[in-house]
Amino acid sequence: MAGHSSVLEDGSLLSRLDRHLLKFERFLALVSGLAVFGLMVLAVVSVGGRNLFNRPLAGYVDWIEQLMPLIAFMGISFVQREGGHIRMDIVIGMLRGRALWLFELISVILILVLMAALVWGSWAHFQRSFDFEAPMWSNDSSIDIGLPIWPAKLLAPVAFSVLCLRLLLQIWGFGRAFLLGLANPVAVPLIEDTAAVAAHEAEQLEGHE
Repeated sequence: MAGHSSVLEDGSLLSRLDRHLLKFERFLALVSGLAVFGLMVLAVVSVGGRNLFNRPLAGYVDWIEQLMPLIAFMGISFVQREGGHIRMDIVIGMLRGRALWLFELISVILILVLMAALVWGSWAHFQRSFDFEAPMWSNDSSIDIGLPIWPAKLLAPVAFSVLCLRLLLQIWGFGRAFLLGLANPVAVPLIEDTAAVAAHEAEQLEGHE
């Protein structure tokens, strides 16, 4: 599973690109969080309408279908940057130095290959749904109230493309660390030990007091 990680920064080009991409990733993560909040509001409106007026929100399931890609995909690159995705920390924790960076480099390259295939496939899926000449530019729509499906389908290749950019930066970072034998490379997630995690948690608790 994923442990706590940190990403170091400096004045290098790699680190500057990392920070610029991070701003966009944080924006997408914020959009994802707002989508979660919007889904909660829709649930309250639908349940309240059913109980108070015997009239639930029309197209509730259709709106959920539109919001789910926002919730599922928009924060994926930000989590990758922070090293928050599921991973085998027990195995990685036993590696040090160039062996660790080589393992991370190979892992990220394999992820990039998979995500590039998903970008290609999800974009093709979007293209089958989108049509400039069709009503609402859509070849398909939701079942209940007829919302166009293509905006939701477009979110997948967009989010996956941002993730591919993040993976390219991490390949650069891990490859540089492997070639130069760096101890603390920038722009890549560094897994922290238990003592460092405890120290960060203590600092957070002190900040709330």
